[in-house]
Amino acid sequence: MDRPIFDSRSPQCKAPFGAVPCGQPITLTLFPPADCAGGVLVLHLEFTGLTREAPLSPVAGGEGYTVTYHAPAEPELIWYCFRLERRDGSQVWLGKNGLCGEGQAACWQQTVYDDALSTPEWFGKGVTYQIFPDRFRRTAVPDPTGMLGDRVVHQNWEELMEYLPDERGEIRNRDFFGGSLMGIEEKLPYLKELGVSTLYLCPIFESDSNHRYNTGDYDKIDPMLGTQEDFTRLCRKAHALGIHVMLDGVFNHTGNNSRYFNALGSYPSLGAAQSRESPYYPWYNFQEWPRRYDSWWGIHTLPAVNESCPSYVHFIIEGDDSVIRRWLRAGADAWRLDVADELPDEFIARIRQVMMEEKRESFLLGEVWEDGSNKIAYSKRRKYLLGRETHGLMNYPFRVSAMDYLRGGDAAAFQEAMETIRENYPRPAFYSCMNMLGTHDNPRILTLLGTYPKEAPPTRTERAYYRMTPEEYHRGCRLLQTGAIILYAFPGSPTIFYGDEAGMEGYEDPFNRGTFPWGHEDRMLQRRFALLGSLRSNRVSLQKGELRWLHAQGHGLAFARIWAGETTVAATNAGDEPVFMTFEWPGDLATDALTGQQFLSVEGKITICLPPLDGVLLV
Repeated sequence: MDRPIFDSRSPQCKAPFGAVPCGQPITLTLFPPADCAGGVLVLHLEFTGLTREAPLSPVAGGEGYTVTYHAPAEPELIWYCFRLERRDGSQVWLGKNGLCGEGQAACWQQTVYDDALSTPEWFGKGVTYQIFPDRFRRTAVPDPTGMLGDRVVHQNWEELMEYLPDERGEIRNRDFFGGSLMGIEEKLPYLKELGVSTLYLCPIFESDSNHRYNTGDYDKIDPMLGTQEDFTRLCRKAHALGIHVMLDGVFNHTGNNSRYFNALGSYPSLGAAQSRESPYYPWYNFQEWPRRYDSWWGIHTLPAVNESCPSYVHFIIEGDDSVIRRWLRAGADAWRLDVADELPDEFIARIRQVMMEEKRESFLLGEVWEDGSNKIAYSKRRKYLLGRETHGLMNYPFRVSAMDYLRGGDAAAFQEAMETIRENYPRPAFYSCMNMLGTHDNPRILTLLGTYPKEAPPTRTERAYYRMTPEEYHRGCRLLQTGAIILYAFPGSPTIFYGDEAGMEGYEDPFNRGTFPWGHEDRMLQRRFALLGSLRSNRVSLQKGELRWLHAQGHGLAFARIWAGETTVAATNAGDEPVFMTFEWPGDLATDALTGQQFLSVEGKITICLPPLDGVLLV
């Protein structure tokens, strides 16, 4: 195979690999055709708008051309390509799409980040467990009397949630099952058995909906969940088990039935929808007070806030008893920023600064669905991962690529997608990604895997009552276990959406948000997730080891995690036919940590045959 002219991921062509800290020297080496007589590196700096050029020099005593330049002193996103001079005097451009004419070269990306602020290591090392609080565990059937909103409580934990629109055509999410903080506290030993080290709670502040993404009062735990004392006790007991607690920060919008907007008059304070004299009036943007205002995606029950309003910034971030500060003091260790795309960079950066002031090792995660290193949101290039905002992001590119692979895609496409992220993200951010297969915003992973390629039933009622056939469930479980091997072995925090490990199924919201099936769990799945969690907790190579790809072809995927002489290899087959793989192994014997099966190394290599829909974790 011919050597490429330039490969940004090859140590022959670029050093160091990937993103670099500010001021770091970067050396590029290329191997153009013989008719090349030199050229220049062309750099475009995204945030300053500057374009710079640096001449290429012949490699001393060898072939090719090289150039070294220094990354800027401030965080930056650099786009670069090469302009080459031919010996006949003509010019040609070199970009990711090869040799081409002027203006046609696709540029490579160089991320430059500030490494002065350290990233806590605890998040990326361990397992995260996401809980939708109303549906995880209740200790008693709650009485909603006196609580915000016209709530309905299901007496039977196993009932179907309400899912049809009301007489106004709206789905209000006013039915509750009564999961609570005390219920979560009761199940902390169960989470510890799964190897969980971070507990991620969907919103817990007072709200009139079961999802609580329409905050009513940021200073108050929803009374159906408990009290601030309950929260602090939960955090204290979680910490005693080595479990951190992450809260969901919904700061782009509030509920219209909130203390701050108060459109329904539920609070005694004067809300923005009641008077222009309200202290909260500047928080919102009205086109026609009080009926027309900016809202999240046009949903009138979610009025959008103005995050640049000084009093709002003071309330959420800056004040001595701000929302960010007080809940860290109450026991939280991390914040996850809902819809981070819709929060200004300055707002996110200030949250991180205040978090560091309040609790040095606290962690800030952002909800971003794409490659966060070069994301454009509302026509603006974002700076989430340049060292001064989020520590890490929800890794939706991992989820999308893993799902594609598990549902019949090429393993090479998964490798390419993940190498793009690894190359673009600063190393601390790459190792701090929240990796997941299921979340509260997607249909249950088991349903997606088990029913593919069958279309979902056409009506909400059909989807509400749909349960997989035994054949679909069996296939879904096989693929979920295969995907879990990848999830737990990959850099970043492997994340479980509550109940995925117990065999929960369901289509889109609200069907993906059922109650945890206590007493009816899939014990086989639970044992597999517990074993993977134990391996993640005990093998340093899985926590912070270097990533090395071993095989990515067709339905076969294998990669190694290596740290200080410890090697762990994840190998999977997502297809319906056996897959053979051969790769290097450092010892005489490899053992599958999941089954105990052993493989003999011959001349430093092992050959394995993976059955369909299966995988191994070799140690």
